[in-house]
Amino acid sequence: MIFIKDPLEIRKMREGGKILTRILKSLEKEVGAGMSTWKLEEETRKLIIENKAQPAFLNYQGYPTALCVSINEEIVHGVPSKSRIIKNGDLVSLDLGISYRGLITDASLTVGVGKVTNKERKLVEVTKDALNKAVVKAKAGNQVRDISRVIQKTIEEAGFRVIRDCVGHGVGKRVHEDPLIPNFVQRGKTEILKTGMTLAIEPIATLGSFRTVVDVNGWTVMTKDKSCTAHFEQTIAVGKNSGEILTPF
Repeated sequence: MIFIKDPLEIRKMREGGKILTRILKSLEKEVGAGMSTWKLEEETRKLIIENKAQPAFLNYQGYPTALCVSINEEIVHGVPSKSRIIKNGDLVSLDLGISYRGLITDASLTVGVGKVTNKERKLVEVTKDALNKAVVKAKAGNQVRDISRVIQKTIEEAGFRVIRDCVGHGVGKRVHEDPLIPNFVQRGKTEILKTGMTLAIEPIATLGSFRTVVDVNGWTVMTKDKSCTAHFEQTIAVGKNSGEILTPF
């Protein structure tokens, strides 16, 4: 179901989005070789409480943590643990959702730890660029496929592939709302964007094949060929001329 938000609801999401951004940027500075992903989870919970917000992912459909930390071939839903240690050269994706004043925002970024290869660095830069270009297409009157097209074009023209099994989505009153926003163009007519829609746009690109598998933990989605991935996401409000980023970073 698609929920159209009124100006007051979007204002609340804007406030929550600023909090989410501060938390994510703080976590980004903490990421380093030798630390466990559980340390990031602990810091996340502390920051959420300090900002008078609530974790949106914790216990959502049974998910066990507030933060997703996905490393290298892990695409999404990497579960933080004391035994998962970040290493030099890793690509680390931090994905977080919070609820603030009853409304949810969702964002993600990918950071390279220490020495990463030039190709991996380019993968990160191109994925972020695809997100920035997609936001421009998030305007009233466009279709979802206009967002999908620019993401796919930006990533594939750079020599990478888009992950097809994980998609963007509406967000706000629920963690996942309609419409779904694939990172590739599907056939046929797609949903027409309207002012008041709030979307989590999240391009995910890989160095190799887009084929995926699910880890034995039942949550973490990974590339089948173990190729590295990059993931960026922002919550936006559909506008008249472009999307408004509610989680600016």
